[in-house]
Amino acid sequence: MDIYILKLLVIGILLLSVTLGSGLISRLPLSYALIYLLVGVFLSPYGLNLIQLRPEAKFLERLTELVVLISLFSCGLKMNRPLKTWAWNSTIRLIGLLMPITIFAVAAIAHFFLSFDWGAAILLGAILAPTDPVLASEVQIFHPDDKDELRFGLTSEGGLNDALAFPFVYFGLYWLKDDNWQNWFVQWVAVDVIWAIAAGFAMGIIVARVTVWLDKQTQRLIKVDNLMEDFVALSMILLTYSLTELVNGYGFLAVFVAGVVAQKTYRDPEKRFSQLEFTETLEKLLEIATILLLGSLLRIEPIMRFLPQGLLVAGALIFLIRPVGAWVSTIGEDHSPLRRLLFGWFGIRGVGSLYYLAYALGSSLKGDMGEQIAWITFITVIISVVLHGITSTPLMNRYERHVERRKQRAIAAKSEAA
Repeated sequence: MDIYILKLLVIGILLLSVTLGSGLISRLPLSYALIYLLVGVFLSPYGLNLIQLRPEAKFLERLTELVVLISLFSCGLKMNRPLKTWAWNSTIRLIGLLMPITIFAVAAIAHFFLSFDWGAAILLGAILAPTDPVLASEVQIFHPDDKDELRFGLTSEGGLNDALAFPFVYFGLYWLKDDNWQNWFVQWVAVDVIWAIAAGFAMGIIVARVTVWLDKQTQRLIKVDNLMEDFVALSMILLTYSLTELVNGYGFLAVFVAGVVAQKTYRDPEKRFSQLEFTETLEKLLEIATILLLGSLLRIEPIMRFLPQGLLVAGALIFLIRPVGAWVSTIGEDHSPLRRLLFGWFGIRGVGSLYYLAYALGSSLKGDMGEQIAWITFITVIISVVLHGITSTPLMNRYERHVERRKQRAIAAKSEAA
């Protein structure tokens, strides 16, 4: 029988199963990512042997790049806060404090316990720093009118740290090439920190505003087909990313900013909701492809060889670094203890880390060190997908009950005061 037809059959069964079973899956301690990962392993040479692809780093980089781009724009469209510092305080703390804490804590573990030199150690920390905006749909804002602070903080964090980890990735790569940091540090600060971040913000604003303006002007003159209109979102993603990269800015950052600006600029809420639904559909389809591919790539021999190192890094990151870092980062904030604990727990690693890994492998990360960092990253992502996939539904259900009880107590207190 044609192997291609078998693949189509299996994919069709998978899509039908997760679609018809979505109501049940949403109530079980499972995530879609965990299901796709298990199916990917089942389709690998350890199972049906239907997926035999061993992609090069460049292919994996481009696939994960596209997934992250669409997800970042979707995150931007969900941002429902005014562009004021006080409204984004949770995000600022999670990016400005928690992300550097994560990078340097992981780097310290890799340096002191795994004998990495500092360049490779910081690179590993930067690869594992981003929380994933693709796989964390269970704990993200699910609608632009959702005002919950936990969901907003996790969604905005996932949108921004996928872009703002890039300077640290470059830092690690530069160090691998030249351990005399005085030769490149000034250039790194000027180009890879100041210029690239500023260009990302600027291009995200400019391209989004121009695209929305052109869309509105065209709509006044010519009626655009409703089925084609959602492609404005896809064009905005591609234009923003490519133009920003042409001026050496961070395209990921620009795409997230473009989503925020588009959400603020469109006056018609139906337009925003339609684009959000379209990008989320694309995101879910690409997520299936990426996680299936990850599952099919796993091999027992290298996993067992690097398992102690992977368990050390993943365990420290998930159970120590993220929870302690999140608790420190939210000191002084008006959060309940449960919310602060959940900020610390929901730091899922996934497609963003895979992208940075593929990017590093396509740059100066080679040889034994490249293999070591790759399998530590794979093991960490797998453990994160399993743990967070199992716990996200029950923990979020508990959190929703907690929020509802707080609302009822607040209403009762107001009634008694009146």
